[in-house]
Amino acid sequence: MAWFVLYTKSKSEKLVAKGLRQLGLEVYCPLRITKRRWSDRIKTVEEPLFRSYCFVNLEERQRSLVFGVPGVVNYLYWLKKPAIVKQHEIDQIKNMLNDFEHDALEVIDFKPADRLKITSGVFMDQEGEMVSQQGKTIVVQLESMGLCISIDSSKTKIEKVGAFGTIIN
Repeated sequence: MAWFVLYTKSKSEKLVAKGLRQLGLEVYCPLRITKRRWSDRIKTVEEPLFRSYCFVNLEERQRSLVFGVPGVVNYLYWLKKPAIVKQHEIDQIKNMLNDFEHDALEVIDFKPADRLKITSGVFMDQEGEMVSQQGKTIVVQLESMGLCISIDSSKTKIEKVGAFGTIIN
């Protein structure tokens, strides 16, 4: 059996996870606990760590079962095949949610033209503009040096930089 990544309708992750469990499937929808402010109160809520995604553990022949659950859109594909997450990666997500304050966890997407700051490695403290991303490899244009570099984001820390050089968290 393998962990597949399901793409869900917006704000339907928990509903999809519940529906898949009712079918007897093993599902993991990582949730983080955070505080939300309304005009009259502050409330602690559980929200998905990855918006619009759930992980389901099933065999290849069972893949069509998920489409009977309201809110399921499709599988996430990588290189024209359904994306598969390894068990140890699921365990790492679970451990991270157990070991760290949930308010400190945030999933940040980098997009072309984003300002990035490299915070580790040979090019530490250099800022540039993201040109492209292919998996874990990010191409950043460093204007100060007049070149583009390719960075493995699993080995080098990168942060998104906002206006006036402030780091976005």
